[in-house]
Amino acid sequence: MNQVEQAVGWRRFWQGWVKPLIIVIAIVSTFRSAIADWNDVPTQSMEPSILVGDRIFVNKLAYDLKVPFTTWPVARWSQPQVGDVVVFFHPQTGKRMVKRVLGTPGDRVQMLNNALVINGERVTYLPASLSVEDQALLTDPGPYGFMSEQLGGESHPVMTQPSRRSRRSFSQVTVPQGQYLMLGDNRDNSGDWRVFGFVDENLIMGEVVGLAFSLDHDRYHMPRWQRFFRAVP
Repeated sequence: MNQVEQAVGWRRFWQGWVKPLIIVIAIVSTFRSAIADWNDVPTQSMEPSILVGDRIFVNKLAYDLKVPFTTWPVARWSQPQVGDVVVFFHPQTGKRMVKRVLGTPGDRVQMLNNALVINGERVTYLPASLSVEDQALLTDPGPYGFMSEQLGGESHPVMTQPSRRSRRSFSQVTVPQGQYLMLGDNRDNSGDWRVFGFVDENLIMGEVVGLAFSLDHDRYHMPRWQRFFRAVP
């Protein structure tokens, strides 16, 4: 094969395979950065709502539009609300986190033995239970306590672990403007506001709207079919 034939072959390879692949990768990467994404969950901090091995679907247009691959907002049309589950960057390490919003700018938040008080009103907690099948999926050791936390007409489960040492109370704090207070649903095993403080609104990537699929890391990544396409309370 002479040099001319080699040049023609490489040009065809570039135009037929490499260039289209690069374009597809760029489009998909931009879409995942600015519009929607699916993320793995590596920790127990959101049990029992979200389990280790769940793949969560994140709507990155829920609150704003950011310049792709940055935290710079181009336009903002909504704000996270108390009860929303969001993905954000850790304020100190930049690590991707998933927690529940429990305080918005101006809110006064206090916690007394794992019971929240928001703007002077004690949040309602109702008894709740988890099926034996669902408890078997939890990766944190028992014993467990389960409650249904009532926020703004909606409810979601929260979990406690009485045998674990944890910071279960904190004095009233006022959430600064442009900041949010985040807590995990696994209240006794979550690195959240109690560890890293408030989260700037520009660090919030989007809202978790459901589970895409789920894999059991303890059973050779077998699919947990019952958690596919499931809503997150």
